[in-house]
Amino acid sequence: MAVRDVTFSLLRELGIRRIFGNPGSTELTLFRDFPADFQYVLGLQESVVVGMADGYAQATHNAALVNLHSAAGVGHAMGNIFTAFRNRTPLVITAGQQSRSLLQLEPFLHSTQATELPKPYVKWSSEPARPADVPAAIARAYYLAMQPPCGPTFVSIPADDWDADAETPAVRTVSRRLRADPDSMAALAAALQRSQRPVFVVGAAVDRDGAWHAMVRLAEMHGALVWASPLIGRCSFPENHRLFAGFLPAFREEIHRRLAGHDLLVAIGAPLFTYHAEGRGAYVPAGLEVFQVTEDPEMAASAIAGRSMVGSVGLAIDELLAAGRSNAPAQQPGRSATPRLAAADPLTDAFLLQTLADLRAPDSIILEEAPSSRPAMHRHLPILRSETFYTCSSGGLGHALPAAVGVALGRPGAKVIAVIGDGSAMYSIQALWTAAQLNLPITFIIVNNRRYKALDLFSQRFGVAQPVGTDLRGIDFVQLAQAQGCAASRVTRSADLAGALQAALAAPGPMLLEVEVA
Repeated sequence: MAVRDVTFSLLRELGIRRIFGNPGSTELTLFRDFPADFQYVLGLQESVVVGMADGYAQATHNAALVNLHSAAGVGHAMGNIFTAFRNRTPLVITAGQQSRSLLQLEPFLHSTQATELPKPYVKWSSEPARPADVPAAIARAYYLAMQPPCGPTFVSIPADDWDADAETPAVRTVSRRLRADPDSMAALAAALQRSQRPVFVVGAAVDRDGAWHAMVRLAEMHGALVWASPLIGRCSFPENHRLFAGFLPAFREEIHRRLAGHDLLVAIGAPLFTYHAEGRGAYVPAGLEVFQVTEDPEMAASAIAGRSMVGSVGLAIDELLAAGRSNAPAQQPGRSATPRLAAADPLTDAFLLQTLADLRAPDSIILEEAPSSRPAMHRHLPILRSETFYTCSSGGLGHALPAAVGVALGRPGAKVIAVIGDGSAMYSIQALWTAAQLNLPITFIIVNNRRYKALDLFSQRFGVAQPVGTDLRGIDFVQLAQAQGCAASRVTRSADLAGALQAALAAPGPMLLEVEVA
């Protein structure tokens, strides 16, 4: 069998029937006699393609296959490859390469060092030594992408390899769950037993590992306050729960202040800690006993304090639940309720998010990339259920809008809502075309404050009174959407907001709502 046919047979057995891509000349030979049971999901730029695949892989719990164009395509895609690496999203990325017979001649559109280009943001990178090795390389890339911590892998494939002969590699079962060190887990269980004021910091791995409900039971068992780890890409605890304390900021002094008074800190599926700027003073309060449970050995090695256990987060939580608690849980209040906002003009992002919380179904799926609106979102748009929130963990822009397309493909029937800043939207606005072509039920909400507002806010921390390059005026998102086949409308007054949101949420296909805010 040809490498092409062997590869499609392998992908079927791995549960992969979609290819996300933007093809170039070095990829065309893959598509000769393209099988009818596969779908090619076309994105109009390579970073958009990777963003769609990221959302799809997270929604389906299986690696997504991405096909990029040689060096130029991989270069375009690097922003969202970086984000997928930080999101711990399993992707198998293939890229075309010029024919083997041409490589020594420095041909047009070849990749000089193909395996080096995506590093260090792939777990494994290969250009097989022989055409016959291509299917086995793709199989290995899949197994590695799916092993914790998950992430992207990369295979460079010369254009003439697809027609060569190859044998079908056996599809194997490769374990994806790890048990943490039993002695360390016993020490953590004992520390929880004696703790009078425990606090948990939860990261994205809790939700990724399907441990949302077990996490709630563990917090209730011990009466532990629960903070969300800074800048994480998933929600891992219901934000209306009585023990939910809020969101840790990414600054040393502020984290220290919030943890003061506790006797035990357990970071679960989270780093210790993520910082966004240099700080001063101690990292954790004196007398605070610190533990960390993570599936990521690098995260464990880089922790600033305490005892780290490497293992699957869901297994570790189950083990701690089985250990029980002999005394009554601690009595600690979570965060106070957020006061309701009254309608007023000019519109604010906070009022927009409060109105969206009122109107959306609790099981609708939110994708967010509006950095300056994130504090308002934390107060006014609580996430209530597992696997209903996604954002990027990298800080890069251009992920959430295409990821919404991938999530909608991976969760058919679900209502997907993408809350995107105007600056963020322009990194990947082409994804609207794919959403329109596939008629996906996505509501795109553009929070338009006409500037890179997050940079204005962050400039204050650095003493920059008048930042440059942050104005972003004159973009008509309604026309941008309509030009790509997506229905769109605009809201400028609070009195019109609820009706416009209801119409956008009820639309059977994609619809963009541009909301101009102060």
